[in-house]
Amino acid sequence: MLALHRVEPASALHADRATYQDRLIFHTPEWLSFVAECQRAEPVLAILRDDYTTVGHFTGLLARRYGLRILGSPMAGWTTSYLGFNLRPGVSRRAAMQALTRFAFDDLGCAHLEVRDRGATEADLAGLGLRWDAAPTAVIDLSPGEDALFGAMTGACRRNIRKAAKSGVVVEEAEPGPAFADEFYDQLRDVFAKQNLVPTYSVERVRSLIRHLAPAGRISLLRARDGEGRCIATAVLPWYHRTMYFWGGASYREHQHLRPNEALIWHALRWAKARGVTEFDFVGGNAYKAKYGTTEVAVPWARQSRSPLVARLRDTAKQAYAWKQRTAALLTRP
Repeated sequence: MLALHRVEPASALHADRATYQDRLIFHTPEWLSFVAECQRAEPVLAILRDDYTTVGHFTGLLARRYGLRILGSPMAGWTTSYLGFNLRPGVSRRAAMQALTRFAFDDLGCAHLEVRDRGATEADLAGLGLRWDAAPTAVIDLSPGEDALFGAMTGACRRNIRKAAKSGVVVEEAEPGPAFADEFYDQLRDVFAKQNLVPTYSVERVRSLIRHLAPAGRISLLRARDGEGRCIATAVLPWYHRTMYFWGGASYREHQHLRPNEALIWHALRWAKARGVTEFDFVGGNAYKAKYGTTEVAVPWARQSRSPLVARLRDTAKQAYAWKQRTAALLTRP
């Protein structure tokens, strides 16, 4: 039977993590430091053993909310994705999930567990007492040539990219730092204001992300300027190994007719492809992303609580957060 054993971050066993083919940026020390800082959470790293043989690793963070210990891998609202497991080929993800519930509730004494594992399917979760949402994501295979990638987009999307170029929109790579974070966040406020909302996180989270990932060269920051040199759109794109992720994009409403958002994505796809990246992940399945020629991939978001009361508290907290966000928007509206 598979079992998880917690290990210290400095353990020599973690050198083994880098050898797994399913390792993602979200499993790296830099990313975990970012999430831990923003969520006041403690990284939880564990090895998965089959008797005495290490067959995988688990990554999560331990946080305390309302006096309860929760294990998030990740939790909703953490602006991170696909923590979960790194497994050797042939190791059952279903068996790993069973080991995780024992580890979370028995070993760590948690009241609630959430996990989103990039390799898991609904079949891996069925019958384990977990609740889950489908939570699909939209991805683009970057293996084809540039002409094929461009041709896979809808006609309207291709026209918008051409329009941006004809209108003088230029995309540049920005220097990492607080100045870019402030630019992005100002535009993000404008995006949310369109729906009478406010951003779900502060500018400090953007600064933290850049601060932790930039020294390792694991983030691309793009800025779109109009013909007069004004910054009208930005994009934040972490990347590692084979995948680039769309962490965030924003633009001013008054300049969206110039189509800078499509220009940013097209630039990002080519930038990533030139560096050997083979997949672009939008980290979500919103309908507007389909115009880029995406394929939908199901990545279940599973959760389990020690008691029905804790499950209700989790759902109530999520609803309360949405209400708080709308109320804040009304209070800050000019």
